[in-house]
Amino acid sequence: MEDDSIQVTAAAALLFAKYPMRFFPNSRIRFIRYEGSREEVGTAMNIIKQSTIEGPLPVMLEQAKKFISSQLRDFTSLDPLSGKFATVPEYPEFAWLEGVVNAVTHRAYNIMGDDIKIKMFDDRLEISSPGRFPHIVNRDNIKQVRYSRNSRIARALTDFRWVRELGEGVKRMYKEMEDFFLDAPEYTESESSVILTLKNNVVMRRIRKEERISSLISPAWDDLNDYEKMAIEIVYNRGRITTNQLHQFSGRSKNFCTKTLKELCEKEILTHISTSPTDPNQYYTLK
Repeated sequence: MEDDSIQVTAAAALLFAKYPMRFFPNSRIRFIRYEGSREEVGTAMNIIKQSTIEGPLPVMLEQAKKFISSQLRDFTSLDPLSGKFATVPEYPEFAWLEGVVNAVTHRAYNIMGDDIKIKMFDDRLEISSPGRFPHIVNRDNIKQVRYSRNSRIARALTDFRWVRELGEGVKRMYKEMEDFFLDAPEYTESESSVILTLKNNVVMRRIRKEERISSLISPAWDDLNDYEKMAIEIVYNRGRITTNQLHQFSGRSKNFCTKTLKELCEKEILTHISTSPTDPNQYYTLK
């Protein structure tokens, strides 16, 4: 207090003000989703989703968690040990959420001209936080060295259980990515931001999926046409397929799709499940 008046700190405004942007116009998160793996401009602009997340930091983090989770994909694969289909998220939740929490906690709030940006591409997620690495932290020692640019914000978010104690969050982020057989997180530093990149390895996931499918029906895989392979991939991902689903995915006529699925049954790759020839709920599964 000075002269019997209350002085509100920057941390208090960011954490508890109803509209923190009145004091810090760029204290928000911008989410941008792109089609493809590059950021195009002009007539080739490939932005397919944008959203701005605002509010006091604890509220903003909760909203960001829900929204980003709704944008991420799931990948389905066959567990060779159990013989059952298993669905895993595009990225481990802890890894991307820790990246967002760190961006909110450690950004340089004195930089007024930029937001925290989360860019989603087909093959990666980029989380950009305004400001350079704080003090003694750098990209090489970030797993071992802990230093907070905004100690009051970090302490408050620790009490809210967003920030991890003893720097365990970054270490666990690396471990979670490794457990998902994904590349290690990558930190880079531009002139004005620290950028965390998480790669989903979507290309390798597809290659591995095709290898698994091929191993299930080998040696027939190489002799199949593109529509037969498409049908098998749909069954592999969803557990079953109907004529209408293959029609929607392939764009071919329903008669063509029915013929394709029947031929896969004749090749003893699929099994036709129905109670009668006119059963409206009939479908096909892997044999």
